[in-house]
Amino acid sequence: LGLVQYDATDIARSYEKLNAARNQLAIKELEQEELITSLKQINMQLVQSEKMAAIGQLAAGVAHEINNPVSFVMSNINTLTRYLADLTQLLDAIENDIDLAYLQKLKETIDFKLLREDIKDLLHESSEGILRVRNIIQSLKEFSHKGSDEFALADLNAAIRNSLNLVHNEIKYKAELVVELDNMPPVECILSEINQVLVNLLINAAQAIEHDGKISVRSGTVGSKVWINVEDTGCGMDLPTQKRIFEPFFTTKEVGSGTGLGLSLSYNIIQKHGGIIEVISEPGVGTCFHIELPIKQPDHQRRKPDHAHH
Repeated sequence: LGLVQYDATDIARSYEKLNAARNQLAIKELEQEELITSLKQINMQLVQSEKMAAIGQLAAGVAHEINNPVSFVMSNINTLTRYLADLTQLLDAIENDIDLAYLQKLKETIDFKLLREDIKDLLHESSEGILRVRNIIQSLKEFSHKGSDEFALADLNAAIRNSLNLVHNEIKYKAELVVELDNMPPVECILSEINQVLVNLLINAAQAIEHDGKISVRSGTVGSKVWINVEDTGCGMDLPTQKRIFEPFFTTKEVGSGTGLGLSLSYNIIQKHGGIIEVISEPGVGTCFHIELPIKQPDHQRRKPDHAHH
């Protein structure tokens, strides 16, 4: 039998090529991972900067909403200080055993009966004012907070109320507010992101109305999903505009009054949650944004427990 000679050089070259290709692939995968990481960071920065832009837009209104109750609480404290001086005068007279006729006259002079009633009202009104301030600050903190990027159970009706707290000043002078929130189970979501979507939709609704409009916010459950509607009787949109509203940087607002990122980021957030966001609009009639979110997220969407923040 004749011996067959194999030339190992070609095989060695093929191995070299294969290894080189493997190395190239590994480098490409690493580059891709780095790119994905940096894109995620950019997206988080965009989300945060859009939040800050919304707070900037709301700043004057929020300041007014805080200033109002603070002003009347200060006024009430001044009145209470005067009342306290009157009561001290009466107590001093009692302590010094002044005769009954003088006490009676003093009670009439300081109008003791009115003073007693008024003190109750002033304290009740002041408590409500302080509570209003606390609620606004809490809503502002929850909205501006960077928040965890992990899914957790949250009360969406409470999130809607918080968002309404923030945009109250934007709405109250130009629109009647209708709020119909149905009982909803806790929803697995990233609450800070859902807050952002809600505030964005409410600001848009307020800006779509010039005066004497109506904004309706409704929520409910259907099957394994929850839904939220934000509807306004504002200027509405034509079909070409409706087709573009979720595009990044597309805006119908004047230069300088909007980033054009609000709805595009809202769309991405709802997609990330496995939900849908739709718009129904008619020029001159108004606009309705409809959101649906799954109550529970699929397993792969949740972070592993060892990544959880404690």
